[in-house]
Amino acid sequence: MKSSVLTRYRVMAYVTAVMLLVLSTCMIFKYGFDMGEDVTFVVSQTHGVLYIIYLIFAFDLGSKARWPFGKLLWILLSGTIPFAAFFVERKVVAEVKPLISGAAPTPAQA
Repeated sequence: MKSSVLTRYRVMAYVTAVMLLVLSTCMIFKYGFDMGEDVTFVVSQTHGVLYIIYLIFAFDLGSKARWPFGKLLWILLSGTIPFAAFFVERKVVAEVKPLISGAAPTPAQA
């Protein structure tokens, strides 16, 4: 597996997580204070597009890492739960880094 697969996933995980937090804030302003309806619409549409890209990259990483369906489903859904993607991303990176070719030296190289 190439490291670019993990890098793409990590970037989209953070971008999606941040956009979800921004969207949550916009929703609070829209429904709690009756302001920012236009901004909320733009942010929600942007988050939706970015989430689709996140799904593609997460699925690509999961298929290359050969994750079981349940694990892949949890990772795909983490982009819809505020703060979850930050924690899931760390666990994914810790698990996938050894799978990246050249990342883990063989005993003969050590």
